[in-house]
Amino acid sequence: MTTGTVRLGLLGTADIATRRILPAVSRTPGVTLTAVASRDPARARSVAAAYGAEALPDYRAVLDDPRVDAVYVPLPAALHAPWVRAALEAGKHVLAEKPLTTDPRTTAELLALAHKSKLVLRENYLFVHHPQHRAVAGLIARGALGEIRAVSAAFTIPPRPPADIRYRADLGGGALLDVGGYPLRAALLLLGPALRVAGAVLRTDPARGVDVAGAALLCRDEDGVTAQLTFGMEHRYTSRYEVLGSTGRLRLDHAFTPPADHRPVLLVEGPDGTRRHELEPYDQCAGALQAFARAVRTGESAGGGDDPYGPISTRQAELTADIHRQAQYAVGGDAP
Repeated sequence: MTTGTVRLGLLGTADIATRRILPAVSRTPGVTLTAVASRDPARARSVAAAYGAEALPDYRAVLDDPRVDAVYVPLPAALHAPWVRAALEAGKHVLAEKPLTTDPRTTAELLALAHKSKLVLRENYLFVHHPQHRAVAGLIARGALGEIRAVSAAFTIPPRPPADIRYRADLGGGALLDVGGYPLRAALLLLGPALRVAGAVLRTDPARGVDVAGAALLCRDEDGVTAQLTFGMEHRYTSRYEVLGSTGRLRLDHAFTPPADHRPVLLVEGPDGTRRHELEPYDQCAGALQAFARAVRTGESAGGGDDPYGPISTRQAELTADIHRQAQYAVGGDAP
């Protein structure tokens, strides 16, 4: 447990760190950036100066710094596991970019290590902190849609620059591990963990050796409810999900990456027509940091058996591996 302000160390100056997370740190009470390390020392100095932090020579120096309570890890996916493990072994709480690791066994091992060490380890899916999803859950619980029959969710983005790490197989790239995690996490939040993979397709880029698009069908055996997931990084930007019930349908656009000033609208179609449920704007980046800092300060999920983040991250990693195993591969032929 940490009292007072949570002092954060940064391992790597990735785009998501400088564009979204660090600006949110600056507007979130109770969190401050203390130390920065990067493969590019000049970039580390520049980022540190912008936030009143100290640039340190390497990642290990951040982990060894007694002024640092927790670290944020925005490194490429394939590098998460060794540095998350090193941070936990150094006694630091960890906020790691998604995916937490690239395989379910390592995910489970790291969560178990955090539990044993009474440290907070969270996978940084920002959208789960947005109140719009609690509003959706409330409407479902009140029977606004009748009995749930199916969920469909999509997160797609336009092509990235050629050198983007998401095109690097050796760094854990690919659409499924990156954008595919969003609709999969949404399905888990809406339908619970008792989902299995009924089928999947991944479209590969043979020159790069990574999947660039895909879809998956999940099923809940107890009642036959399905979840259809679509993801990719060669598409028009799409960020939405729909919940189809026996008497109604709900649609949420801007489901995963809404700007802080966006006013969410839940569209609910039912026997009496369509109703708009307008919600207040919410800064989900700041909300995620507040939740992480609160957990660090209070110990609410530091080794606690009731922490929901560990089980859902583990189940997501298992389902992601199942999608890889069961997928039919297009364009590239056999699975890479």
